[in-house]
Amino acid sequence: MARIGVFVCHCGENIARSVQIQRVVEQANQLPGTVVSSEYPYMCSAPGQKLVIDAIREHGLDRVVVAACSPQLHEPTFRVAAAQAGLNPQLVEMANIREHCSWVHADREESSRKACQLLVAAVERVRHARPLDPIQVPVTKSALVIGGGVAGIRTALDIANAGYPVVLVERLPSIGGNMSRLSETFPTLDCSQCILTPLTVQVSRHPRIELLTYAEVEEVTGYVGNFTARIRRKPRYVRAEDCSACGDCARSCPQPGPNEFDMGLASRKAIYIPFPQAVPATYTLDSDRCLNAALDSPTGFRVLACVRCQEACERNAIDFDMLPEVVEREVGAIVVATGFRQKDLEEARRLGYERCPDVLNGLEFERLLSASGPTQGEVRRPSDGAVPREVVFIQCVGSRNPRHGVPYCSRVCCMYTAKQAMLLKHKVPEAQATVFFMDIRAAGKGYEEFVQRAMEEDRVTYIRGRVSQVLEQNGSLRVLGVDTLSGRPVEILADMVVLAAAIEPDDSGELAATLRIPVDANGFLQEAHPKLRPVESLCAGIFLAGAAQAPKDIPDTVAQASAAAAKGLELLSKAMLEREPTTARVREAGCVGCFECLLVCPYRAIERKEIRDRDGTLVRLVAWANPAMCEGCGACTVTCRGGNIDLDGSTEDQIFAQLGALVPLPKELAP
Repeated sequence: MARIGVFVCHCGENIARSVQIQRVVEQANQLPGTVVSSEYPYMCSAPGQKLVIDAIREHGLDRVVVAACSPQLHEPTFRVAAAQAGLNPQLVEMANIREHCSWVHADREESSRKACQLLVAAVERVRHARPLDPIQVPVTKSALVIGGGVAGIRTALDIANAGYPVVLVERLPSIGGNMSRLSETFPTLDCSQCILTPLTVQVSRHPRIELLTYAEVEEVTGYVGNFTARIRRKPRYVRAEDCSACGDCARSCPQPGPNEFDMGLASRKAIYIPFPQAVPATYTLDSDRCLNAALDSPTGFRVLACVRCQEACERNAIDFDMLPEVVEREVGAIVVATGFRQKDLEEARRLGYERCPDVLNGLEFERLLSASGPTQGEVRRPSDGAVPREVVFIQCVGSRNPRHGVPYCSRVCCMYTAKQAMLLKHKVPEAQATVFFMDIRAAGKGYEEFVQRAMEEDRVTYIRGRVSQVLEQNGSLRVLGVDTLSGRPVEILADMVVLAAAIEPDDSGELAATLRIPVDANGFLQEAHPKLRPVESLCAGIFLAGAAQAPKDIPDTVAQASAAAAKGLELLSKAMLEREPTTARVREAGCVGCFECLLVCPYRAIERKEIRDRDGTLVRLVAWANPAMCEGCGACTVTCRGGNIDLDGSTEDQIFAQLGALVPLPKELAP
């Protein structure tokens, strides 16, 4: 007979306030096989764990049940303690009497009764458990970083500086992300490019970083420690090794169009370099804009109607015959740092965006402030080039607005609006800046002081209120709003309006689906645990960094990037990985090869396995669950019509015993 020890936690008052602890202990004493039962105020503490370890050794326990809080939080804690005492960790079970009882029931009697039931079910489940050994997985000693903004750059440098090869993939022709568009950064007002450029140069020169720009990850297969990434490199039609970035090709190109880097406020040629400090410093020929482009041509070009750029290039770097290239890289860890974009919102259009040329979003106004921007840092109206004397800033355009935008706070808007108001005053001292805000959120080191500094600037006015309309009137913008503190309507005749629009993840969800990692309700990448595992995804070996996971400013982005690098290095530094053994197992003798399990597996862990006779002749195909990829979700187990897939750690015997402890089963269903 099993020798079971039961340990009940008070969790301070979290459990003891609503559950009669002694009653649960007495219930445990009545269960067959229970050798010892005890209670302690904090079982997860060092004395509490020692209580478990001593009991295992003293009473020869071969099963342990801990009635406490969420297994997600503390099951690893007690399993490690059991292992120290020589007990297989898979013979430890938890009954969640905090979240399932104390926190959801006001009636003490009802909560205590339910706690006793959960304890009995846990004891019956662990009674039928069997020892399991961890799964050993080899590790490929390299990493893939997806996204070349400041988050991806910081992650790649940290991993490479630790001695491991890194593949950094960026879908645009150069790295730098949104930070490269900024003029200055809050709260120190130091030049964005002055901070970023040294990092981008380090990436380009680092011997352990392979930089793949103008490229996208098409497919990722494999599992933690052993991923294979297929990366499609788009043709630049310019040979990087020959290009000297002299610019002769761009000067000769007759085909201008909107410049995406300058948010459409300036133009660029069909052959271009995104910005002066771009890395790599190589020109790219935009086949969508080039006069030679043709979708029906395998190389992307038809009869060469215009070859001016090629003729102007003295180094013969332009090659119209370049084709897309697909490369594969083997990596052990992946970091996703795909960044953010400003959300296209009806709320912004209601306030004149796209309708009025002098209504800009935050990034567009940032380009006007930048010395490398379309006006070389001079603030001028896009409509007529005049210097604005009255500028209205509107915060929370779409943020914190579930009906007309997004429910979350975009976090950076209060700060960059204060920064832009200050920079406006520095560049146009006689200008009047008016900021409409709901409330100020300045949670960061030096942030509150920075906002106060902006508020104290001469001719900068903060109005707590909302704007209802922005109308064009005789070449100006009529801003109609309300001051909610005084209750009075406000009307301002402005030269320019700047909208702090909500931000959203830059990835539309396709990459998340490719990587098999979930997203939250707002499209941001979902972390494994918001407090304890904030940089890990639910897919082992894939980590998150920057605004792809949630709205962040630069300091938080860089901090999370280094954290993601640290988690990746923790994985890469191991000779072998140990994974939880709670995985699916196929009974090949009963498998009929229908492969419905393969269709439902979200982790692609089910594979076709060939069964051959002694002569090597193929007899049949059966399903096989790759234990290195399986996450133990159980989808295949319930899909198998023949019941030929077991889930170690949650076998039928365990489940039926657990249910039987709660509801007596008919004889025909009993195990």
